[in-house]
Amino acid sequence: MTDRISIGHLYPNVGSITPVRRSDTAGTADPSAAGPSFQSVLQNSLVKFSHHAEQRLQQRGIQLKPEQLAKIQSAIDKADSKGAKDSLMLLNDMALIVNIQNRTVVTAIDGSSLKDNIFTKIDSAVIIS
Repeated sequence: MTDRISIGHLYPNVGSITPVRRSDTAGTADPSAAGPSFQSVLQNSLVKFSHHAEQRLQQRGIQLKPEQLAKIQSAIDKADSKGAKDSLMLLNDMALIVNIQNRTVVTAIDGSSLKDNIFTKIDSAVIIS
């Protein structure tokens, strides 16, 4: 019972194990090397509005509630997962043209202005319920 047990005896198919060495710069790692910062992740998940879209929202008296913004964010995520680039999003009685890659609402149209409109340069449409 004085036999010495080594890793090779317990796990014969495992090669030699090298010890892990800590670098001298263990506490001073570059935070950008670890991945995107929380701020950049947050910015990339929010819906942005172009200056033109903000003007249209004011001109047409459209006010978006937080729950509507959440639905738009969700719709952008779904459209992005399908590979959409520029999407027409219909929400209640309004339409939004959204650049999916930038997560930016480009323009907004209210229900009374929707009639007889033609939407060009879009590759998808999302109906938000």
